[in-house]
Amino acid sequence: QLQLVESGGGLVQAGASLRLSCTASGRTDLKYAMGWFRQAPGKEREFVASISWSGVSTDYADSVKGRFTISKDKGEATVYLQMNTPTPEDTAVYYCAARQIILIHSTTREYDYWGQGTQVTVSS
Repeated sequence: QLQLVESGGGLVQAGASLRLSCTASGRTDLKYAMGWFRQAPGKEREFVASISWSGVSTDYADSVKGRFTISKDKGEATVYLQMNTPTPEDTAVYYCAARQIILIHSTTREYDYWGQGTQVTVSS
């Protein structure tokens, strides 16, 4: 089992920057691809970004490409989401996710473990 806890959410003005963090506990001796999702009020949860265990490969939703950056601590199940120039459309609860993997350079958009989420509100 793996437990995920997000932090770093809050209220930010449009155009400012925000960094989300996700820390894992439990079976951190295994290897995981990790990612971020978000869910805005009245909408379904959507994929934001993912990163391979090795950190070599990343994948982004078109809506955040070029603005958000996913990264991780090498060899650790800790992942970050740097949010640059956010807009009010980025307002959502952001969830960290993880999936145990074998291929250390592969990303995925399907996950088994989820955090509780952290609220990000972008004001105009």
